[in-house]
Amino acid sequence: MTKSPAIIGLAEWLRTPAGRYLLAWEQQHLDHSVTDLFGFHAVQLGLPELDALRANRMPHRWLCADGAPPLPNGPDPGADDPPTRVVLHCDFDALPFDAQSLDLVVLPHTLELAREPHLALREVERVLRPEGRVVILGFNPTSLWGLRQRVGRMRRGLGFGRRRALFLPSTGEFIGYRRLRDWLRLLSFEIEAGRFGCYRPPVVSDRWLARFEWTERTGNRWWPVFGAVYALTAVKRVRGMRLVGLVRKERLKSKAAPAVVAHHHRGIPSSTSKKRS
Repeated sequence: MTKSPAIIGLAEWLRTPAGRYLLAWEQQHLDHSVTDLFGFHAVQLGLPELDALRANRMPHRWLCADGAPPLPNGPDPGADDPPTRVVLHCDFDALPFDAQSLDLVVLPHTLELAREPHLALREVERVLRPEGRVVILGFNPTSLWGLRQRVGRMRRGLGFGRRRALFLPSTGEFIGYRRLRDWLRLLSFEIEAGRFGCYRPPVVSDRWLARFEWTERTGNRWWPVFGAVYALTAVKRVRGMRLVGLVRKERLKSKAAPAVVAHHHRGIPSSTSKKRS
């Protein structure tokens, strides 16, 4: 069966000028946001074209791809090799990790392509340790890119431009930023940081993308929530946790320290002197 030119996946779209522009912004953001996240085990779920953990310093880092591995038919000379080698193939709604065994999980457009995004996010909550972090990247439906995508779908629904490819990947379902925040709060995550990026308009050539480079500075200042992509970092909180070790001792010392009140007796300061009768 021949694939329709109007159907384009995320991996294919990332090789377009707009896709390379978005991939560069996401790589730069992840290099900054995961650098100071410490622990022992970190996992990236999906999108091998992006090396989300290259700046992280955890000793054990893995890249997981969704589904079964491809058949060994040999390398495709026409395909670009991803920068990161896939080390594990699994279903994202049934991760092969023990409960509370990971310190960091990165989801680059993973929920948008998942069969059951709620179940995939619940699995992430299960495998994360208390105080572990999840970093999520996704397309912003309320941006100019999202508007062009909706207009393209409306034209298709009316019978116009069915053979014309949409601007963004036609696979998957985009999840809004506020909607995702609500999902995370229901799973007892606390939002630590959120950011939008890629403010250039939805144009298809490198030349026009370069002309609108000035929108990166003005967009971040004047219309920050209308970026084409968002990045969100959340921390897993567990109610009823007890602090142990040195952290708990320091907390108890700070609470038990009495206040010292100085009294003056015959010109000599003393904190325990009493008046003689």
